[in-house]
Amino acid sequence: MFRLASFALALPGRQDYNKEALSTRLSFFFRPDGMTLELTPPPSKPISNPIEKPSILEQSLDAMSIWLSGRGHPRYRAKQILAWVYHRRAASFADMTDLPKALRLELEEAFDFFRSTTVETQDSEDGTQKLLLQLHDGGRIECVLLRDGPRRSICVSSQVGCAMGCVFCASGLDGVDRNLTRAEILEQMLKLQRLLPPDERLSHIVMMGMGEPLANLPRVLDALAVAKDPEIGLGISPRRITISTVGIPASIDKLAEDRSPYHLAISLHAPNDLLRSQLVPVNKKIGIEPILAAADRYFQATGRRLTFEYVLLKDLNDSPECARELVQLLRGRTAMLNVIPYNPVPGLPYETPSPDAIYEFRRTLVDGGINVMFRQRKGNDIQAACGQLRRLRQNEPFAGPSLVTLEP
Repeated sequence: MFRLASFALALPGRQDYNKEALSTRLSFFFRPDGMTLELTPPPSKPISNPIEKPSILEQSLDAMSIWLSGRGHPRYRAKQILAWVYHRRAASFADMTDLPKALRLELEEAFDFFRSTTVETQDSEDGTQKLLLQLHDGGRIECVLLRDGPRRSICVSSQVGCAMGCVFCASGLDGVDRNLTRAEILEQMLKLQRLLPPDERLSHIVMMGMGEPLANLPRVLDALAVAKDPEIGLGISPRRITISTVGIPASIDKLAEDRSPYHLAISLHAPNDLLRSQLVPVNKKIGIEPILAAADRYFQATGRRLTFEYVLLKDLNDSPECARELVQLLRGRTAMLNVIPYNPVPGLPYETPSPDAIYEFRRTLVDGGINVMFRQRKGNDIQAACGQLRRLRQNEPFAGPSLVTLEP
C-alpha cells in the first residue's frame, strides 16, 4: 500500500514528532458552515530549471493535429505519434521509426518527452518495483508497480509532498511543494509501464501515491482521461482506476455531479471523530459524517461501490471496540473495507498489530456483516509505503540513477 508510511503525533505514550511542521503545513479555507473543506493552492516555489518547451504529454489529439497541419504534415500523423507515446512505449522521438526523419527532428525541437530523471529504482523480492523520480525543478516524487497474479497495478503521485497532514504518512511530514502537472502524472504511468515486458500491460491505476488527488483534481482527471482512452491513451478501463482521498466533501460532490466513472477510496483510518482527528488532522474541520454523506451521494450518482481504507496501527486503532464502531459506521452501505496492517518505518516507534489482534479485528468485522478485505503488504523491503524512499534520500545529492535489488 503506497499511501501508508509513518505515524507520529502527541498521542498518549508516543513521542511528539515534528509537531510544528504538522501545525504549519495545512493551507485550507473553511466555509462559514464549518463543514466543507476547500483547498487553497499549495505554495509555489521558484523554478530553478524553467521549462522552455511544452511536453508531448500535455498534447491532446486535436492539439497535435493542429500543430502538424500548421507545419505541412498530414493530420493523421497525430494518432501515430500518440500511439508511440502511450501504446508502443517509446522513450524518445527517435524511437518513432515509422515517422519521417524530418518530422522526428521537428518534434524533438518543439517538445520535451520525459522530463524527470529516475534517481533510484528499487526491486522487491515480491515483484514490487518503486521509482524515485526527480522533476525538472528538483522536486522528488515516488511511484510504484505492484505485481499480483495477472494484475499489474500502479500507484501514482499527484503532488510533490502532501498538505493533508496524515500523521502516519511520510509524504506529508515536510508539507506540500506544489501540484503535479498532467504530464508529470502521465510520465509516472509511462515509466512504470516500461518496467513491464512487451507481452504485459498495465491493468489497474490507483491514485494513492504522494499527495491528495482531490487537491489537484483538474490535472488528475485530465491525466486519467488519457489513461482510460482506448484509442490514443493507455486503454485502462475506468472500472480499474481508483482515486483515493482523505475525504473532501466539495470535491467528492464535484466528481458525483460529473458522473465520474472511477472508483472512490476514502482513507478512513478511524471509526470516530476523536481518533480520526488525531490521525488525520484535517478531520477536525470536516468530520466523518459529512465525508460519509458525500460518499453516499457519489455512490447514488455513479453506482460505483465505495471503498474505505483503514491502516491498522498497533494499540491505536486495532481494538475490538474500534472494529465494533466500524461495523456501526459502515453497516448498510454498499462498500468494501480495505484493512492494511501498518507498514513499519525505520526510526519511527509505530508497529504492526500482532497476528492475534489482526485476527480478532477481522473476526469482529466479519461477524458484523462488513465486506472486508485485509490487504497483503507489498514492498516491505524497499520502503514502498508512500514517501519513505523520498524522505530517506532527501538529503543525498543526486549523482546519477541507481538500481537497488534486494535479494531474498
